[in-house]
Amino acid sequence: MALTALAAAHPSVRSSLKQTQIQTALTQPAALAQQSAPSTNGAAQQAPPVVPPQIQVPPEAAHFGPMVIIDPGHGGTDTGARGANGLSEKEQVLILARMIRSDLERNGFHVVLTRNDDSNPSYEDRAAVANAYRDAIFITLHVSSTGKFGTVRTYSYAFPAVAPLPEDAAVIPAPHPAGLVPWDEAQRGHSDASKRLADLLQAQFAQKFSGSPGESAAYAVRDLRSVAQPAVAIEISSVAVPDPNSILALGGQLAMAVVRSVQLFRPVPGLPTSVPPGATPATANPGGRK
Repeated sequence: MALTALAAAHPSVRSSLKQTQIQTALTQPAALAQQSAPSTNGAAQQAPPVVPPQIQVPPEAAHFGPMVIIDPGHGGTDTGARGANGLSEKEQVLILARMIRSDLERNGFHVVLTRNDDSNPSYEDRAAVANAYRDAIFITLHVSSTGKFGTVRTYSYAFPAVAPLPEDAAVIPAPHPAGLVPWDEAQRGHSDASKRLADLLQAQFAQKFSGSPGESAAYAVRDLRSVAQPAVAIEISSVAVPDPNSILALGGQLAMAVVRSVQLFRPVPGLPTSVPPGATPATANPGGRK
């Protein structure tokens, strides 16, 4: 019997022949292409490598200065002040906080929100966000239930006066361990800085919002007591407006005032005093920080 007949009769040989034929069919075009390609000095020329198109990525905004903690008050089951129009304080302050964050970041500041949803962190949890940083500023936002619409007030923390103990008092408060500051005393060491920041903010608000007082006030705002950083409270008036969008319409001017006040409170060398919308610190100050 001929060899071809044996190959046709045995499946394994038949399969091997098919693989050989396939490999030959695949290698022949490549071999023919190499033979027909023009050569220089006996060496085959190779096609130049394909360079992918370059994609220009816009520069990220450079961040300088302190970490700014924006605290939208209330949240969750605590709606805060409510207006007859259905306006809730917790929703308004969250939107305003995001607007302020955007302007601060555009001007080169790191920003963290204590909440970015409808949660309600405790006072201690909110303060802990600020206290976790070595260099931070804490700003809590609120909308009042009363007051002339469109006015803004700023508060720093005022510790209540403590009556002196009588000389024959039986109980004397124990001193705290060295280096440890109790939560309810955390703001005491930052009172002066907080008052200065509050005054800077109030000066800006007095210029931008007619009827706002020219000076800040000191009050025992619970949101500020446990913060071991410069800390202030901003209160916008008020939820008692016919149009729920009226408060949000103040957001642009409010954000500008906060940015300018933070810049004055903690000026950063080489950083522009203000950056227009659409620009970044990198494009507004090509030389960058020196």
